[in-house]
Amino acid sequence: METMATLDAPTVAEPAMTGAPTPKSYLSEAERAEILAEGEVEDLYLEESSAARDAGDMDACWAWLARAEHPAHSLVRLKRRHGASFIRKWGFNDTLARAKYGDDWLEKEYDLYGQITG
Repeated sequence: METMATLDAPTVAEPAMTGAPTPKSYLSEAERAEILAEGEVEDLYLEESSAARDAGDMDACWAWLARAEHPAHSLVRLKRRHGASFIRKWGFNDTLARAKYGDDWLEKEYDLYGQITG
């Protein structure tokens, strides 16, 4: 994870992993700067996602959430609920899922506990 020290606050040009344009921000520059000063860029992604959801912008909500690094089991749950195409569409950061389950993790089936079933 990147820390705020690696970023030029208050603006953030992220993420490098998808090359996707930055989603609409519903936070002020001051709010963004405060979040980055207190924590990691992952915190900013989650706060941006929450603010977008509060504003009713689910596209921005998912786009911000996709930028965060999620535990492998969380991505498996997302895949079970929304499907592999959803993960691909939003460009979720799947670094940890690839490390745990392999590069073809989206092609596999999992049980409720994240164990490969097929």
